[in-house]
Amino acid sequence: MRRPQSFQQESISVAFMIRQMRETVGVEIDLVNSEVNPDRREVTESNLHRPGLALAGYVDLFTHQRIQILGNTENQYLDHLDSPERREAFNNLVQFPVPCVIVTDGNELDEALVAMATNEGIPVYRSPVPTVRFMSLLRGFLSDQFAPQRAVHGSLVDVYGIGLLLIGKSGIGKSEVALDLVERGHRLVADDVVIATKREESILMGAGTELVQHFMEVRGLGLVDIRSMFGIRAIRFQKRIEVVVNMQLWDSDEEYTRINMVEDTHDILGVDLPMVQVPITPGKNITVICEVIAMNYLLRHYGYDPAEVFTERLRQRIQQEGAPTPRRGIEYFEQDYE
Repeated sequence: MRRPQSFQQESISVAFMIRQMRETVGVEIDLVNSEVNPDRREVTESNLHRPGLALAGYVDLFTHQRIQILGNTENQYLDHLDSPERREAFNNLVQFPVPCVIVTDGNELDEALVAMATNEGIPVYRSPVPTVRFMSLLRGFLSDQFAPQRAVHGSLVDVYGIGLLLIGKSGIGKSEVALDLVERGHRLVADDVVIATKREESILMGAGTELVQHFMEVRGLGLVDIRSMFGIRAIRFQKRIEVVVNMQLWDSDEEYTRINMVEDTHDILGVDLPMVQVPITPGKNITVICEVIAMNYLLRHYGYDPAEVFTERLRQRIQQEGAPTPRRGIEYFEQDYE
């Protein structure tokens, strides 16, 4: 198995951030001082800052490396000052190399203040979006950009809404199982290399690489374009990784799970994912097993654990009759011999 490669983006340009906010997130935002080149300013973290204290003159703990958001409070504070005091307050902000200033909720910055930012090479943007919503959208975008990522060797398939990550040694048949799942109506997210991104403490999102996308390599067959062959219904561009299916050759000395389907875990970027060990033997239908794994995970998610139900039934039988002996599940065969 290939060694996992972890990486994390260190910075993005302000120009890239604004372009993505417009095109991908769908936020209306305009550059006020077009003389400034936003490509020269970099964003290095996902946290945002509202510089109320800095405008008031306290800059000892001013986090100038963050994007500065001027909402209603900051703008009303500046508006109630006379012109010299307003310039002095705003100078407390632009004397530092801040990435950019964004004025939200349809507010407008005084032209003299915009000129001050322009002289320092600081881009000033204006958006009609309310401050809280704008910050939520921007923080979500930046969190994604600076989230830790890892390239995982495997296949990611959406099976009944559950993201199954198929892992195992090279050549064991991960792509073939993924192809069979797609043929049965499930959706391929990525094959061969899955880029796992840690969005929150316990959430991993998976996607394919820009180069491979929804192409699949099947040994003996070659490359298969899943999107062209099966249509748009057969693919997804992203999916949360929820269960790991570890495909491995049958080992008679290995002890495999018999009752509890999920008891092992697999660590990816510090997130422990439930893992099912699936031994490969001739004639075993791994595709159906993967479907059952997904459905069983759904049952457990909604509070039903078949292993617990069976264990409780077995415990009650032992208490009633001692060691259980095999009995029919019904007391009487009706007059129906089908």
